[in-house]
Amino acid sequence: MQPGQHVVVIGNGIAGITLAKQLRARSSCRITVISAESATHFSRPALMYVYMGHMRYQDIIPYADWYWTKKQITCLHELVTTIDPEKKELKLANGEPVRYDKLVLATGSEAVYYNWPGQHLKGVQALISLQDLEQMQAQTQNIKQAIIVGGGLIGIEMAEMLQSKGIPVHMIVRDNLYWRNNLPAPEAELVTTHIRDCGIQLHLSDELTEITGDETGYVQKVKTKNGIEIHCQFVGIATGVKPQISLTLNTLIKTDKGILINNYFETSATDVYAIGDCAQFTDPTPGQAAIEQLWYTGRQHGEALAAILCDDRKPYVRGPWFNSAKFLNIEYQTYGFVPSNCDDTRYSSLYWEHPVKTKAIRLLYEKQSGLLKGINLLGVRYRHDLCHHWLKQNYTIHQVMEELHAVNFDTEFFQHYEPELLKQYLQQFPDRNAPEKQHSWWQLRKRFSLFSSIPDNC
Repeated sequence: MQPGQHVVVIGNGIAGITLAKQLRARSSCRITVISAESATHFSRPALMYVYMGHMRYQDIIPYADWYWTKKQITCLHELVTTIDPEKKELKLANGEPVRYDKLVLATGSEAVYYNWPGQHLKGVQALISLQDLEQMQAQTQNIKQAIIVGGGLIGIEMAEMLQSKGIPVHMIVRDNLYWRNNLPAPEAELVTTHIRDCGIQLHLSDELTEITGDETGYVQKVKTKNGIEIHCQFVGIATGVKPQISLTLNTLIKTDKGILINNYFETSATDVYAIGDCAQFTDPTPGQAAIEQLWYTGRQHGEALAAILCDDRKPYVRGPWFNSAKFLNIEYQTYGFVPSNCDDTRYSSLYWEHPVKTKAIRLLYEKQSGLLKGINLLGVRYRHDLCHHWLKQNYTIHQVMEELHAVNFDTEFFQHYEPELLKQYLQQFPDRNAPEKQHSWWQLRKRFSLFSSIPDNC
C-alpha cells in the first residue's frame, strides 16, 4: 500500500475492524471505516450480556474514541447507499461521495425468514445487530411468554436472555434433538437434556407454520406443524443467517449466496474485496466451507487481507476449524472435523460423558491411520494452542494420549477427566501401553511463541 492511497472499509464488525487495525500496523495509508449500525466497533458476542444487565453498552466497546484518532483511522457512522466500482466511488445517505483506491466489503449477515404468515407483526424479530438488541429490549418489557423459532446458537442465546428476565420460554426446533444437525447424537442429547432441566420448553421435530396477532398488530400466538398453539407476546427468529449483499446488487460485483471472492478476497470488480460473513469463496480449500460465518474466521479474514494489501500476497488458508459457544450453563468448543453423523467404517472416537450429563469429551480419529480429526468439548476447557497444534501437525491419537494431561485448561480445583479417556484408549488399543510419562503443559509451553522465552526454572 502506498502512503497516499485510501482504503475504505464498509462494516466495523470483527472482520472490518481487524483489517483496519492490521493495515495500520503495516502501512501509513489512509483508512476510513464506515458503519450504519454503530459509531464504533463493539463486541457482538457480548450483546446478550447488555440485555441481561451484566454489562453496559459502553463496557462492550473495546477501544475508546482516542484510539482511532491516535491510529489515524477515520470512523464514520453513516449509511452507504450505492457503490460505483468503475468510478471507485460510493455515496452516503447524506449525499456525500467517498472516493477510494481500495474498497473492502465487510457488511456481515442478516437473518433468514421463511415467509411465515404474520412474520411482519410487532414483537417478531431476529437478533443480529445493535438495533435488534434495542428493539428486543423495548418489545420484551412486561411480556408473559416468549417463543424462539430455531435451534441454533443464536436461539439459545435469546432463550437465556429472556429467562434472565423471568420470562417463560418455548423453543420450536425442527430436529429431534437440539442442534442435531451439528452435534453427534450423544452430545445433542446432553445439550437437549440440559436445556429442559433449565426450564425451557422444547418442542422438537416441529416447525412454525403461522404467527397471529391481535387488533393492535402485536403477536398473540403461534401455530406449529404438529398442531400446537402457543400464546406469546414475543417471537424470536433464529432460523439462520445469510450474507448481507444488498449493496452489491446492480453493480459489477458478482454474487451468489454471498459476495464471490477468490482466495485473495478479490471480488469480480477491480480493487474491491470482501471479508467476513458476507463473503463466499468461489474455490474454497478442500474441507473448508464456501461461506465462513464465525467470529474467529472473520478475524482471520481481516488479518489475511491486511497482509495481502501490503504486498505479502499469500492465498488465505483457514487452518483447523474452531468454534465456541455456550448452551446456558455448558460451555462448548469444537476443533477440526466432528460430523453430526459419522462414518463408523472410517472413524472412531474416544467419548466420555459425565454421569450427570453436564460434561462430555470426544476425540475423533481415523481408524486406519489413527490421525486425530476433531475434538468436541462440553463443560470442559482445553488449551486452544495445544488442540490447534495437534490438528495442524497431524497428530495421531497415540501421540495425543502422550500429551493429554497437558491439554486441560480447567483450574486445579476442577476435577480432570482424562484418565477416563485413557481407559477407553487402552480398551480400543489393547496392544498399546499407557504412556510411561505424561507431558505437562509446563514442558510443552515453549512450542508456542507466547511462552518461548520463559526459562524452565521460573
